[in-house]
Amino acid sequence: MTAHKSVLLDESITGLAIKPDGIYLDGTFGRGGHSRAILSQLNEFGRLIAIDKDLDAIAHAKQHFSDDPRFVIKHGSFSDLEPLAKACGVYGQINGILLDLGMSSPQLDNAERGFSFMQEGPLDMRMNVQQDLDAARFVNYAKDTEMAMVFREYGEERFAARIARAIVAAREQTPILTTGSLAEIVKQANPKWEKHKHPATRVFQAIRIHINQELHDLTLCLQQSINALAVGGRLVVISFHSLEDRIVKQFMREKEQGVRPPSHIPLREVEMKTGFKRVSKAIKPQKSEVQENVRSRSAVLRIGEKIA
Repeated sequence: MTAHKSVLLDESITGLAIKPDGIYLDGTFGRGGHSRAILSQLNEFGRLIAIDKDLDAIAHAKQHFSDDPRFVIKHGSFSDLEPLAKACGVYGQINGILLDLGMSSPQLDNAERGFSFMQEGPLDMRMNVQQDLDAARFVNYAKDTEMAMVFREYGEERFAARIARAIVAAREQTPILTTGSLAEIVKQANPKWEKHKHPATRVFQAIRIHINQELHDLTLCLQQSINALAVGGRLVVISFHSLEDRIVKQFMREKEQGVRPPSHIPLREVEMKTGFKRVSKAIKPQKSEVQENVRSRSAVLRIGEKIA
């Protein structure tokens, strides 16, 4: 098995503008690709705090990074950025925050985690296996109207209601407990398949986002990120689908615009209060990276900087 390669690795590390003695936070440790690259640019006074919901990621960090005194790993969600940074004594002093919102290859490739319809496994999808709600509980007990809403909002699935009704009809015959059985139900209920895309793709994405509160956690993290940064600190976010990227793009745009007065009050642009700026336009993977790793094709990198 080849080692997991972090998407947009060089671009994201460049975007952090790393100071050798700085303090950095990797909000999505995964298998440590970004953390390893950050540590390679820190001197003995630098510091890196990593977070992950996934206990497998925590175990990997402890196995491969525990001998580095500059590094610490915390089990939890980046939505708790503020209390975590305060507990570590770095709130308002962080020189860079990195969020890689994609799934790690080990998560997708491990059938037992239930994230992928490409291989048979238990219907789980939890990033944090200590939480109660998993995908099986959701599809076997949620009302059809709730499922349809989730599929529509988080998967942008056109046939959300039809698929939800099919799931309810199927579970009345027998519980839906595996990725394969759910994928087949969705496949049969989807009347129009998209070219080069499995008909269950959007539904699986929607369930995963819902189960793990991904967009909710992202919004909370972004709201806390600016105050956690030091002046000159960078916020670097890699998104993998339009729902995430829309949240990140809108957040950075609003922070850059700052406090907007009522339209009837004449103010010059330089008088608008803002403490944040976008550093570059959205960055996407090079063609060579997409050819090497097809999972990178939808990635979008956005970078911002706290300026006051």
